[in-house]
Amino acid sequence: MPHPVLDSLLSRRSSGRKAFAVLLDPDKINFDTFPALLDRAVAHGVDFFFVGGSLITDYALGEVIAEIKRRTTIPAILFPGSNLHIEPSADAILFLSLISGRNPEFLIGQHVVAAPIVRRSGLEVLPTAYLLVDAGVQTTVSYISNTTPLPADKPGVAACTAMAGEMLGLRLTYLDAGSGAKRPVPPELIAAVRQSVETPIIVGGGINSARKAADALEAGADVIVVGNGIEQNPDLLPELVGVVKGFARVTG
Repeated sequence: MPHPVLDSLLSRRSSGRKAFAVLLDPDKINFDTFPALLDRAVAHGVDFFFVGGSLITDYALGEVIAEIKRRTTIPAILFPGSNLHIEPSADAILFLSLISGRNPEFLIGQHVVAAPIVRRSGLEVLPTAYLLVDAGVQTTVSYISNTTPLPADKPGVAACTAMAGEMLGLRLTYLDAGSGAKRPVPPELIAAVRQSVETPIIVGGGINSARKAADALEAGADVIVVGNGIEQNPDLLPELVGVVKGFARVTG
């Protein structure tokens, strides 16, 4: 089975090209303004859409994916909060194992239930080591998953956790401060993980300025993910995409 999304991420990693992803939570999408957001994403060169959230109360995944497909060619990647958040019309799914916590449901339990559904769906599977990092406030994902995030001031713990995920065969590493984070994942922690693994590193949560985006990229992030920041400030989209594309030119 082909793996176009994973191949793209690995190619970007090997060549030093960074990527920008917009996280779309179906519960927070205004469908009156959604087409305009998609058009801006195309115009500014967004690389990926991550679609999902920790708690989806308005099950509009299919509608969101359909609108993305109608207006863009940007890959739509599921970011599931549970085994219920599977939509076959997406391009791929982040098959997240929450290895920063010790809740067996999110380490393997949900995956066992989801596996046959995902297999039948034909979705490209992206095995992902998912690490929550303390963001100064309890986020929805830490509450729903009933796990304790990694301490933000313990980069060594994060590095060893990510290393274990890579050794288990997980192909991507996702460092997440969570939606509504007061602060992003610290650059020192990102750098420690970067020195410990060869997998592409995705970083999200609390990235609400060009400076924070640049800090994450300089520390070793391959993909930065922004959701709430763009919902609150649409002008942030071109600013952050500019940082990502500019970083590629400077370092290329």
